[in-house]
Amino acid sequence: MDQLPGKGTPLIETDLYRTFLVISETGSFSRASEVIGRTPSAVSMQIKKLETLLGVSLFAREGRSVRLTGAGEALLGYARRILMLNEEAVSLFRAPAIEGEVRFGAPSDFGTRFLPNILTRFARSHPGVNVDVHLDGSPRLLKGLKERTLDLVLYTARPDSDAARGGEIVYTEPLAWAGLEGGVAYSREPLPLALSVSGCPWRKAARSALDAAQHPYRIAYQSFHSAGQEAALLADLAVSPFPASVIVPPLQRLDERHGLPDIGTYHLILKEAGKAGKATDAFARHVVDFFRDMAATQTAQSAQLV
Repeated sequence: MDQLPGKGTPLIETDLYRTFLVISETGSFSRASEVIGRTPSAVSMQIKKLETLLGVSLFAREGRSVRLTGAGEALLGYARRILMLNEEAVSLFRAPAIEGEVRFGAPSDFGTRFLPNILTRFARSHPGVNVDVHLDGSPRLLKGLKERTLDLVLYTARPDSDAARGGEIVYTEPLAWAGLEGGVAYSREPLPLALSVSGCPWRKAARSALDAAQHPYRIAYQSFHSAGQEAALLADLAVSPFPASVIVPPLQRLDERHGLPDIGTYHLILKEAGKAGKATDAFARHVVDFFRDMAATQTAQSAQLV
């Protein structure tokens, strides 16, 4: 007989994960006990049981409050995902079935970065909902939302822009200059840029940063999709503003050591058309949960590297 997956590994009750998360959010065993509805001693016993099962200390006391240890930070993302999967599994069978269609718009560059995971998670718990995906630039997505040809959009915006208001910020990330590893494009005068078309917030952020630094530049290449900009970078013909997380070899991140100014950050914002319906509301919640869990995982991974 084949060995069952996880045989010999201790199974952790979801209540222990839930208590762990509440303590991490409140920073106090006593406040967590009020939220959970258990006595402080019962909460302490739950955490002691969880620490015994894992063989690590999850919290360090600081006066009347507690903080997560490195092991606690590492567990945080896993605990959230486990509870989320448990909720998805239960809702698949017990939640009222939701049917319908969601017309969802997202930036073209995010189609391969985030959408596959978002769509997979949503399809597991809401198989009766059809998601019609539209990939486009942020200005066009907002226009589609205003004209009611889209029900829900995910778009990028600079923190200081008007577009950053009115929606829910689900993700924030630094923008950075990208160029070819070992390349020399960054040293050319004027600086050759590969940018998206007019209206892109990253284009505006890059130009504003260079103007403020009085750094001469020229727009050498333009492309609606980041793949076109990346082609210019790989040929060492230009540099581009990219999300920091997507700059991987053979590209490198460029900064003040290369004579380039800081570009700042960008927001990824979710905005829903008014009275779009239950299917759209459900999909919006899944998008928010996806980015919340992704941020928790990134925090846990960073803690493990410290």
